[in-house]
Amino acid sequence: MTAEEQRALLAVALLAAFADGDKSDAEREEIKRIVTTLGAKATGLNVPSLMQDVLLKRLGMAEAVGALQSRDQRQLAYELAVCVCDADGVQTPAERQFLASLKATLGGTLDTGFEAQADGLARETDAPAVSTPAAAAMPAGATVVIDRAALDKRIFNSAILCGALELLPQSWASMAIIPLQVKLVHGVAQAHGITSIDASMVKEFIATAGVGLTGQYLEQFGRKLVGGLLGKVMGGMGRGVGSVGTGMAMSFATTYALGQLAVRYYGGGRQMSTDLLKQTYQDLLAGARQMEQQALPQIQQQARTLDAGKVLELVRKPLA
Repeated sequence: MTAEEQRALLAVALLAAFADGDKSDAEREEIKRIVTTLGAKATGLNVPSLMQDVLLKRLGMAEAVGALQSRDQRQLAYELAVCVCDADGVQTPAERQFLASLKATLGGTLDTGFEAQADGLARETDAPAVSTPAAAAMPAGATVVIDRAALDKRIFNSAILCGALELLPQSWASMAIIPLQVKLVHGVAQAHGITSIDASMVKEFIATAGVGLTGQYLEQFGRKLVGGLLGKVMGGMGRGVGSVGTGMAMSFATTYALGQLAVRYYGGGRQMSTDLLKQTYQDLLAGARQMEQQALPQIQQQARTLDAGKVLELVRKPLA
């Protein structure tokens, strides 16, 4: 893939990220951080300059996709845009309008079969978390007994699963990572006897820790793009089990760190300041990165046995 084609795909991703026009200052800063990181790794691609072109509207949609000549590349661009728009929940009217315009600009016949899976995962990200009957029945003031070993196992298994999802060829499979992270944090809160919590509160917790939802997916894609890990596979991004890249490792580490951060936060009575929450997350993330090689065989095994057609079912059912 040429630098011009890389630039075009990344331009589509950035246009999609800002399509709703409702990004908070924190989200913008997170995307700027991601762009800076990608720019340092890219060869022959000025990523920060590209972001400025997008933000200042110097780059239009038609120009952005002009370098994408093959059907596979245009299909990938559309799948990418849908996933970026869906990453933080169900699409807004502005995002739907953007995607319709992008589809018309790309032209030709695009395969839209993946959209049902992507939209289903977006609804799972937006859906309010439901308390378990056992947690809901807990009387006020009751002592909560924490099975820390079971909780640690659940966090580790969730991290393994999220790492494995990065190895699937379907572009929308990585989107399952975010609702799985939301469900994991919610489960940790419930394990500590906190039942009055929904998905929006969990997403706020994750964002406060410094993990933006749209930004997380954008970063996952960007790492694969500048690292040359995008394969020419029908259905989206090609990630063979043998092509173990930083995306898989970071998804494992991010999920594990978020789970352990939730243990400390909810176990400590939700007393952490924003600065402490962010610093604790970064410390946990560094520790989780040290576990990658240990976890790699399990991630690979999970990827080999994972049926992409059951990803949505996997997101909906309780995690062991």
